[in-house]
Amino acid sequence: MNGWFTIEKIDTQTFAISEYQHYEETHCYLLCGQNKAALIDTGLGVSNIKCVVNHLTTLPVSVFTTHVHWDHIGGHKHFGRIAVHEAEKNWIDGSFPLPLEAVKAQLTKLPCAFPEDFDVDAYRLFQGTPQILLHDGDCFDLGGRTIRVLHTPGHSPGHCCFYELEKRYLYSGDLVYKGCLDAFYPSTDPLLFYQSVKRLLELDVSRVFPGHHDMEIPVSLIGEINECFSQIEQNGQLKQGKGLFDFGDVKIHI
Repeated sequence: MNGWFTIEKIDTQTFAISEYQHYEETHCYLLCGQNKAALIDTGLGVSNIKCVVNHLTTLPVSVFTTHVHWDHIGGHKHFGRIAVHEAEKNWIDGSFPLPLEAVKAQLTKLPCAFPEDFDVDAYRLFQGTPQILLHDGDCFDLGGRTIRVLHTPGHSPGHCCFYELEKRYLYSGDLVYKGCLDAFYPSTDPLLFYQSVKRLLELDVSRVFPGHHDMEIPVSLIGEINECFSQIEQNGQLKQGKGLFDFGDVKIHI
């Protein structure tokens, strides 16, 4: 390991693997059960996350993808068992909606002390055939830990959150985090985003683990985001192209 990743122990079987040195501040999560492990997302792909995972567990690992955006699938190439929602199968299997040069431009748009062995010219976007297609309500048993798939479209067509039944952990991807929530891309849908956030209010959640930025966020942030969307909708502005709405801890770009 070259110091690129920060490892934070959530509990004896759960770890956050973060890329705080980059402006995206991505988080991936390793969940270890009795028989198997799940890695939720693989980050930017500028350093080998598999080396970190191998340091933390010897269990067979499957990658569960919150959504097929470049900053969440960068390390997929290091793993042989990958799961994505069926709505984004084509994105990861040869039809990613952005060209490589656009991805590189986003990756490097702000100054960053990348690892010494990182070569942006050699950087490639992961494309490959997923071994598992996810559907809403699917459950996966890791041995003493069960992960339920929640299809939560809006930020992307196949965006998923993952909910742990036993620990009541919610891995929220890009649906819930402290910062600017994006629903302005051509492939996003602000109304579906709002509906997906409302769905999370029905869950009994003990902790929320976001895909970016501050990890110490309260469960109440789900309700705050819901209320922000509600205000936008009531004002008749829940449509793409309406711009940036700033609510303090929550910003919504539509």
